Amino acid sequence: MDRRHFLASALGSLALPGAQLRAASSPMLEEATIDDLAAACTAGRLTSLSMTQFYLERIRTLDRAGPALRAVIETNPAALDIAAALDAERHSKGARGPLHGVPVLIKDNVETSDRMMTTAGSLALEGWYAAEDAPLVARLRAAGAVILGKANMSEWANFRSAHSTSGWSARGGQARNPYALDRSPSGSSSGSAVAVSANLCAAAIGTETDGSIVSPASVNGIVGLKPTVGLVSRTGIVPLAHSQDTAGPLARSVRDAALLLGIIAGRDSRDAASVEAADHAEDDYLRYLDPQGLRGARLGIARKFFADNAPLDAHLSRCVDALRDAGAVVVDPADLPAQIPSAAEQEVLLYEFKDDLNAYLERMPGGFPVRSLAELIRFNEAHSGAELALFDQELLRQSDAKGGLRDAAYRKARSACLDAARRNGIDAVLKQHRLDAVVALTSGAAWLIDPVNGDSDPGGCSSPAAVAGYPHITVPAGLHRGLPIGLSFFAGAYSEPKLLRLASGFEHTLKGRIAPQFLASV
Repeated sequence: MDRRHFLASALGSLALPGAQLRAASSPMLEEATIDDLAAACTAGRLTSLSMTQFYLERIRTLDRAGPALRAVIETNPAALDIAAALDAERHSKGARGPLHGVPVLIKDNVETSDRMMTTAGSLALEGWYAAEDAPLVARLRAAGAVILGKANMSEWANFRSAHSTSGWSARGGQARNPYALDRSPSGSSSGSAVAVSANLCAAAIGTETDGSIVSPASVNGIVGLKPTVGLVSRTGIVPLAHSQDTAGPLARSVRDAALLLGIIAGRDSRDAASVEAADHAEDDYLRYLDPQGLRGARLGIARKFFADNAPLDAHLSRCVDALRDAGAVVVDPADLPAQIPSAAEQEVLLYEFKDDLNAYLERMPGGFPVRSLAELIRFNEAHSGAELALFDQELLRQSDAKGGLRDAAYRKARSACLDAARRNGIDAVLKQHRLDAVVALTSGAAWLIDPVNGDSDPGGCSSPAAVAGYPHITVPAGLHRGLPIGLSFFAGAYSEPKLLRLASGFEHTLKGRIAPQFLASV
């Protein structure tokens, strides 16, 4: 397979000044995998403290200054102390595992019990310090991770306006794509994806309701894994919609994503979906990785997502050639029989957002300025200069006008979504063609940031797996006109082992990850 088809790009000349890049560079750390970092620590070439210092300096140089990526809302003031303590523990007791002392960023809607806030990017939640870690964070800490900071995000997980600008929050400002600074990072896990791509951390945690892990992973040239809903506990995460919400890993390699999934997956008695999924959670997903993982796999190509975009369809065809060259049996096309009814999905999200967010905000301390969705709407109106300067909050108002989850309109919409996504969608195409997985381009290339008109998102394939609650992984598939494109693999519930095998095979075949150059434009 001629990789030039994927890797060629018309790189501009407006890159970050070399002196700034050199000041925040380290050949040992840039593009390093978690295994690389663990091996360097074992050999004494690195310490957790030196790693943490490097990433903090890189955040200062590239995120706060330089290209001003704005991927990180705040850094952990205790990060260096935690790193030093983990170094001492390594010396006295040995490492807890490969994540021992490795710096990881957490999306700003995931609770951490430290001196960092959890705000979903909103000024309304400034001053909210969680009393305990979200279970996934507790699992990361137990594995030895250094919680480096909180990542910027599309405010309220990009559920505030139909004319929003992805990657923007009132607390964090506008996050920027490291491949072209005038391009969108997508969202809502914008900062997590940008930070991983720009080597501001070893890996990160994002969350997804529909596309919020896989889309930013695709346009920022990294791996993103959205697990089956419930495989990772949702406790301690600012909610959007419980039927689709999940956290998942963002990483520069499939192996790192698999390693992180094995750490954060597991039973949580406070989360009904987690209890249901408990028998399927594993602590070792690395055993499913296989550089020959495509050989003999039966893959269906979903063409319709970008059938009207000839250049992207051609890019998909080259990916299909790579799959065949690696030994996969390809059914092309194998489009999903049913389309997700977007109006019905929106209805579900509006109903669940009100119910879930009100339950979450009721936990705020007495006297806190926002303890309900209605109070959030009033807060934004009172702080319109900061919160509403770029786009409105009509989705919040529409959500607040909804009734409860027993309403017939909600139940009808949810049923229609499940029928389209599962029985008449993913389940149907898998059965019809006897497939291991469905394959599609994850999304189009990153669009220009437009604070006047909002996003001009070119679309993607996230909705079927998101609505079904099924797993979905995206892997870098090279560049399209200088900007990253990801290839998606998705299948039925709890098919993470199979998807990781396929994704690792594709990653080994193509090696489509290309580090960003912080160009002003392409």
